[in-house]
Amino acid sequence: MGLYLGDGHLVVGRVPVLRVFCADVWPDLIAACEGAMRAVMATSVQRVQKRGCVAVQSYGTHWPCLFPQHGPGKKHERPIVLADWQRTIVEAHPGDFLRGLFHSDGCRTSNRVTVRGKKYVYPRYMFVNESTDIMGLCQWALDLLGIAWRMNRRTSLSVARREAVAALDRHVGPKS
Repeated sequence: MGLYLGDGHLVVGRVPVLRVFCADVWPDLIAACEGAMRAVMATSVQRVQKRGCVAVQSYGTHWPCLFPQHGPGKKHERPIVLADWQRTIVEAHPGDFLRGLFHSDGCRTSNRVTVRGKKYVYPRYMFVNESTDIMGLCQWALDLLGIAWRMNRRTSLSVARREAVAALDRHVGPKS
């Protein structure tokens, strides 16, 4: 779900197709995306090589049932609301949901600051998304896990406290 909200889309035609785009430099993420599609519904998943990325895709009549958030236009220009049954799943597995969100629209980086002439370096997670609805879902999932976060811009969320970063490390893990 998190990967779909970040890097995926659903094309509803004669036979709907779910596509999630993953950068070539993250082969484990590509495999995890394919595995998730197979685990949920897909009997067949294709990898279509594009310039610098792979479209992991699967055709299936019921993809629109599983992703009722699909619709015309950009995700940040339309409402993104979880169905009640999706909320129940995210409440039970917020770390998995966050893994998808952060692996698509987030990163773990080293923040470098200088305070009174002394330099500090510490790890932090950043999540950036233009959709206020998707940002709200990320905040909600972080709250479910008790992970402290702050908005550093309208479209950018930061997780920087040592214990919060450690907790997110346990759920998100490295993107490889």
